[in-house]
Order: sequence, then C-alpha cells, then structure tokens
Amino acid sequence: MMFAHRTLVTLLSLTILARALPSVEERDPEPVCEQIANTISDSSDVYYPGHPLYIKGVYHWASSSAQLPLCVVEPGTPADVGIILGIVGSTRTAFAVKGGGHASNPGFSSTTGVHISMYRFSTVTYNSADQTADIGAGLIWDDVYAALEPLNVNVVGGRVTGVGVAGFILGGGYSWKTNQHGLTIDTVTAYELVKPNGDVVTVTKASDSELFFGLKGIVTKFTLQTFPQTQVWGGLITITAPFIPDVAAATAAFAANVNDPKASIITTYNFLLGQPGISQLLFYDGPSPPAGIFDAFLAIPYFTKDVSTRSYVSLVQSSPANATAGLRGVFNTVSVLNYTPALLDVILNETIFWGTTLSLKSGAFISYDVEPFLANIYSHNLDTTAFPPVRSLGLLPFNIYYAWVLSAFDDDFHSAAKASAATVYSAAVSEGQSSLLGAPVYPNYAISDTPLANIYGSNLPALQTLKDSIDPTNIMGLAGGFKF
Repeated sequence: MMFAHRTLVTLLSLTILARALPSVEERDPEPVCEQIANTISDSSDVYYPGHPLYIKGVYHWASSSAQLPLCVVEPGTPADVGIILGIVGSTRTAFAVKGGGHASNPGFSSTTGVHISMYRFSTVTYNSADQTADIGAGLIWDDVYAALEPLNVNVVGGRVTGVGVAGFILGGGYSWKTNQHGLTIDTVTAYELVKPNGDVVTVTKASDSELFFGLKGIVTKFTLQTFPQTQVWGGLITITAPFIPDVAAATAAFAANVNDPKASIITTYNFLLGQPGISQLLFYDGPSPPAGIFDAFLAIPYFTKDVSTRSYVSLVQSSPANATAGLRGVFNTVSVLNYTPALLDVILNETIFWGTTLSLKSGAFISYDVEPFLANIYSHNLDTTAFPPVRSLGLLPFNIYYAWVLSAFDDDFHSAAKASAATVYSAAVSEGQSSLLGAPVYPNYAISDTPLANIYGSNLPALQTLKDSIDPTNIMGLAGGFKF
C-alpha cells in the first residue's frame, strides 16, 4: 500500500523562518540552476528566490540551520538526483541535501549553493511478504507512524515529533523501541542510494557489504524491518522546580532497576522563564504498563499531565519538541554509562547555571535530555555499523539543547554547549565511569566541530578508505555534514 506524505510545515513556522532569513528578491537564475532545470525530468522542479516554495524548501526546525541558496531543487526521481549530482560535481558547486530539516548544525543540510530538498520522496510502502516498509527520505517520523498505524505494524524510529527520517537513520537512531530491537540503523535491510557518480543502486548487506556499512551518496529510500504494534501507554508530564529532587530519584531508580524492554523514559531538565523544571516523557509499548514501573513518576505533583493509552503517533506528538521551532539552536552531547543521582545533580546545576547565564543573551530555552536505555541495546545487531563503533559498552545518549533569538550570540551558545558537555563528561568520569575515556558520541547530537574520531572511533579509517573509493573526485565534499 502507498501513503502520500502530508507536509507538516505550518504557515507559522514558514513565517518565522522568512523573518529570520535575510530578505530575498527575485533575480536572474544562476547558470548552474538553469542547467539543472533544463536537464532534469518533469518529475522534478527548481525554485528561485521569490518563489513561495523556495522558502518552504530551505525551512529548518532551527532557523540558524537555514541559509539562502542559489536555488532549491526538488527532485522527484532517483535518476534526477543523479543528474543533479553530476552537474554540481562538474561545476564544483556547493550543495546541500535536506530531508526533514531537523539538523541543528549550521551548514549540515543547508548551503549558499544548490539546495536539494527531498520532499518528493515521501511515500511509505508496506511489504507484507517480508514484513518490511519502504520509507522515503523526505518524510518525518510522524507521517511514517500514521501511515503504518492502520496496518498494526511499526518501525524503530524517532521518539519526538517533527524529526526527519533520513538524518535520524544515517546517524544511528535511538527509539522508544530500541530496548527491544536496537538502533534504527540495526533494522535497515536495504537502501536505495544515488552514488556520487550518479548511479542508482539498491544496497543490501548481501549486494555490497562495505557500502551497506558506510554509505556514500544520497539515500532516496530506506527499507526497514517492521514489528507488530498495539496501542501504547504514556505521554508528557511537566513538573515544577520544588519537585525536581523527586524526579531525579525516580529517574535514577528507573535507570538502575527497570529491565522491562517495553518501558522507556526521557527526563528533560529545562530552564524556562527564569526557573528550572522538568518535561517527563513516559513510554510503555503496550496498552498499560505493569504495576511499579512508573509509579514513582506518577506520584510526583505535576503542573500538566497528558498520560494515557493511545496510538503510537499520538504519543510521539505529545512531546513539546516543536515548541521552539523557528528559534536558533544548537545540540551537543557526551556519552555516559549510568545516570546516577550524583550525575543528575550535576545536570541540574548545569541547567540552572547556563539557563541563568544565557537568558541574558536572548536565551529562550535551555534543556538537558537524560535518556536511559538497557545496557544490551547494542547486542541486537551482530554486524558492524559506522555508528556505534563500539558495541561492547552500554553507552547512553545525552543531549544538550539550547535555543535563542539573536544571531549575535551564536558563538556564546556554541561555546556554552561545549563547556557544559565537558563538565558533565568530567563528572561522569570522576564518579568512576572510566570506560567513557575515548568513548564515541552520538552523531545526531554532536556539535559541528566534533572530531570524526570521537564519533566513529576505530571505524574511521575504513570509512575514509571507502569514501576515497566511491567518491574519488570528492563530490560529497561539496555538501555539508561531517567531512571524511
């Protein structure tokens, strides 16, 4: 069955973006854009400054991630993606590839050159015979879940609303279902890939194990394993400052003692309107959780509560992730092994310190995501993947996210995110998490100048060798992202 993508870019978000970007006026088309427009098929289009779909094309969840390109290209076929790569490669034109637009690093999915927007790769096809789903690279996870829901199946994907499919998968992907099935990358069975030379290939472990391990080019479609899906239980609770110690105690106990793979949480320490607080997401992969798993959280006095038995997509959309859409933003991360009470105290102190400090520099939202998983999540896949390079450690992701208004303070927020990550890392090592020395960090949370060795570890030489083989003229080096 085929399901059309429902574009979720709202008029409000586009208005915010239009105000955040420098003004654009219609101008004569650039030669490289004209060449693309004259060569691609009728399934694709090119949009120039002044066209309403130009603004839609460059939209990013974090306005600091958007730039003004020469043109926006919306390819509609893999063959046209190959044509575009050939033209930008031969003219040595900088380009970008944008899926869902949730990248927080400036220039990773934006450019001042040719902007390739993958919106038209937007179908979900369920293959009942082998229980897989083909998922277009232009989708966000909300639409994938909504498409699969009537079939009572699901995939291992993003946990909060508005996150794009492509970047999430290629970075690894931690899911509400990761305790049961591993990272999203562990459930991929095939990629439809446009190689840097323009060739369109289907890549599987059997067809090309090296390319399956370290993709080079542009992915237009992912094939993922599917799993049966019932209704789920959970949602969002917000909790005010006086009860943060209770949340910390419940979070540390959950991380240390809950072994049910269907249960998961994200505890987010926030600083908003001059005060710290908590956004608590609870998840159970079933209509109701067994007694005892979430009781400590449910006993805490709350400010708001939206927890119920519901559809999977409803739970994902209960998150407040889009509340800061249109602001400037930065992510950073460290890996940890355990979320202990002492480490949670450090995270609270960082929330208050940087929340107070950065509020003076147009800071609108300061948050720290505590994300416990079971220690065995990397054992679901015995094959080597680019990330994580180490599967013997039960590394846990941790996300620092700052949102602000004024571009004049960009450097301040980036520096703060690095300083805070270093503080949390040092605290974890000091309390005995010595295995973190040299441990890799999650690429989807990593700040833009994170050394590649800190992400891909011992896999880096193989990835660089593959890149030289598949992309000898460095076409993909004209695009954003981490540079191999």
